[in-house]
Formats: sequence, C-alpha cells, structure tokens
Amino acid sequence: MTPSEQKNAIPDVSALLEGYRTRLYDPVTQMQACLERIDRLQPKLNAFSAHNAGAQEEAQASRARWQDGTPLGPLDGVPIIIKDNLMSAGLPAAWGNAELSKRVCIQDERPVAALRKAGAIVLGKGNTPEFAVDGYTGNQTFGTTRNPFNPSLTPGGSSGGVVAAVASGMALAGLATDGGGSIRRPVGYTGLWGLKPGINSVPRGGGLPQVLLDFETVGPVTRSARDLSLFFSALSDSPVSTPSRTLRILAVERMPAAPCDPGIRAAFARTTSRLQSLGHSVETGELPIDLVPLGKLWPQIVEIGLAHLAQADPRVMASAARKYRDMAARGAEHGAVGLYDAMTRVFAMREAVRGLWGFDAVLLPTAAAQPWLAEEAYPSVIDGQQVGPRGHAVYTGWVNATGLPALAFPAGLAGGMPAGMQLVADHGGEAMLLDLADALERHPQCDLAVVRP
Repeated sequence: MTPSEQKNAIPDVSALLEGYRTRLYDPVTQMQACLERIDRLQPKLNAFSAHNAGAQEEAQASRARWQDGTPLGPLDGVPIIIKDNLMSAGLPAAWGNAELSKRVCIQDERPVAALRKAGAIVLGKGNTPEFAVDGYTGNQTFGTTRNPFNPSLTPGGSSGGVVAAVASGMALAGLATDGGGSIRRPVGYTGLWGLKPGINSVPRGGGLPQVLLDFETVGPVTRSARDLSLFFSALSDSPVSTPSRTLRILAVERMPAAPCDPGIRAAFARTTSRLQSLGHSVETGELPIDLVPLGKLWPQIVEIGLAHLAQADPRVMASAARKYRDMAARGAEHGAVGLYDAMTRVFAMREAVRGLWGFDAVLLPTAAAQPWLAEEAYPSVIDGQQVGPRGHAVYTGWVNATGLPALAFPAGLAGGMPAGMQLVADHGGEAMLLDLADALERHPQCDLAVVRP
C-alpha cells in the first residue's frame, strides 16, 4: 500500500493494529489522515466540540514504540473521540454547557484512563446536547451536529458528535455514554456498532455529576463488531470470550400504542430472518413488562437530576439554556418521597426482568423513527401519528432503567438512511452479545449492508 493509499483508506481498529504490527500502517500517517478528514468534514458535520492539540506528537511517540516492538497497550496509536460529558485530561468536559466549556479537566475519568492506558490517542471531544438528556445533538454553545449520510438530518443523540466522527472517519472509534439510548439510537442512524454495557460492567469514577441516577453507562462506538470486543476488553479489564450456542430470542417489533416507521419494521423483519438463518430460535411477541410507569417517571428523574446539578454547581445551571433551567426548577419542587417512590418503581422493574423471562436475548429496533431535521429536538410525527419528545425512543429507556446490557448493530437501510437493531441480554451477558455480534459480522446479508459515506 502506497503512503497515499494508506492515508485515504479507513480501516477498522482491528485492521489498523494489525497494520501497525506488520508495518502496513503507521500511527503518524493514520493520525494525519484523521486530521485531514477533520479539516475537511468538521465544518460540515460539527462533530467535535474540542480538539487535542497534541495528537500528532502522541502519534509520533506511538510510532517509535511500534518500531521498537514495545507498544504501550492493545490500542496503541488508535485515534479515538471522547463524548463531551466524559472527563479527559487537558480538555474541557463541556457537556454542551458554556460554563463547563471554560474548565479544563486535570484528570481522566476512569473509562477514559483505561483507554489511554491501552495506548489510544484522544483526538478531541464529541459534541452532545446540553447535559446529554436529548435525542438529537445540538446546543447553544457549540451548535448543531449533522449526520454524515445526510447533513440536513440529525445523527441522533446524545452521542451524536461521537457517531458522526466515527462514521465519517474523522476518528476510528469512540467512547460514549448511554443513559436512555444515547449510544444505541445514534449508531443505528450512522451504520455503526455500539455496546451499552450493563450497570457496573465498565467501572466509572472521577467524572461529572450524574443526572439519570445510575442509568447511564459508558461504552464503545466502533466501525466493526470485532472492534467492540477489543474496546470492551480494555474498558472492563477482562478478556471477552464465551462459547457460541443456539439462543432463544424474543423479537419485539412494536411497543403498545406506539408507532414505528414502516422502513424500520421491514428492517426488523429482515433481521429476524437473519438471526434464524444463523440457527437461533426467534419467537415474536410483546415485551413482558409494563413500561407505562417508566414513561411517567422519566421526566421526573431528569428534572430531579438537573435540580441536584443546579444546587451542586449554580454557575453551570445559570449558563444553561432556558429549558434546562426550567426543568431544574421543576425538579427542585419534587420532594424526597417522590424520588424514593421513583427509585422503588425502578427497583421493581429490575426484579421483573431478572432471568429475561427465560430468553437469552430480546431483539428490538433501536428507534421508532428514522433521522429527522438536524435542528429539531425530536420528530413530532411517526408513521402518520403524532408523538411526544420520547416517541422515537420507546425501545431503549427500559434497558437503562433495568441495568441490562445491549448490543446495537447495523440493519441495512430504511428510507435511504441506516437503520439499527438492538439485542438486549440478561445481567452479565456482554460476552454473549459480543459473540453474537461477531457472528452477525462474519455472516452478512447484502440487504442489511450499509455503505458509509
């Protein structure tokens, strides 16, 4: 491969690392390719909210280590992007907020430290809606992030900056958070792979205050299934391995009284057939849990979390957009009894899903709607039916509330844009999900392929 070809090719991380080992690829050349893509695409997509000025120097150090045969770790020289609600030393953790954008972090949050220890190079921070509580990506500090497949549309949220960068090749992988679907829906909108780990599977610590109780977990966003295993192993500090076996899968196409885009339903049917072709037992049915209480609790939990943030750091909330200040004010009116009642209901949900009703996994779409206009917070109509702010997000929040792990993967196109599906497992099921991801990637179907821009 010539230097010119090396610069223009966009490998996944696994191929990149193999290329470093065989001298096919070079960390400095690959870093320069990413920086050139950033120069060209950032003005169109607005994926980054901050940049690491020392990235090239770090790539030079990585090249020297590879030449000496002493790589720092399993991700040495890999250019990644970090969501801007995670702390990374030398950069702000702006969280879409004007006040936080002025504060430079002096330490890495624990998952960021794990990837840096493995040798990954942080290119910068991925834009996110303020406080990461919306399903699109835009804020008054950094502006609106756009989808590489169609820049007039959103990449989703709240990890929109990360997925836009990874899908366009500005970064080769990303680290994001998922508090209500914020990894799974955006990777579905951009043809990527994502893992929302279960609670406590990826250790956290040293970060910003939590708004969504313990619903939010940290996970990888990648260009391939095999890269998910590589990153999850580094984040969880454990090898990923599980014997392949036939799985019993519950396929849930629709939520009660909730519309879903016809193109997504068609992709769901194709995915069901794909899993059956891999030898798994797939049974269609409804989700055996009542999600109505969670739908009522969700706004209350967010408001209480923002009220706590306002009390802990008044300057941050004072600089926030009006809608978040209003949400924090409402949250301050909720009493301790109301919070305790919400937590009791969440704990009951967690008990209700224990054992996953006898299934190994549950298949659902990642979203009920395809990407909408980038400047709008949510689609107001899905399949001809009026919906509210979380109408597009009906498939994801329950997974966060119950603390279960979930794999998000490409499922072809719907309406000319990528569509995503997710598989949810019982507690501790990350290795099984990653094994299934590997099988899905090794046995692709042409009607589920997504060609990146």
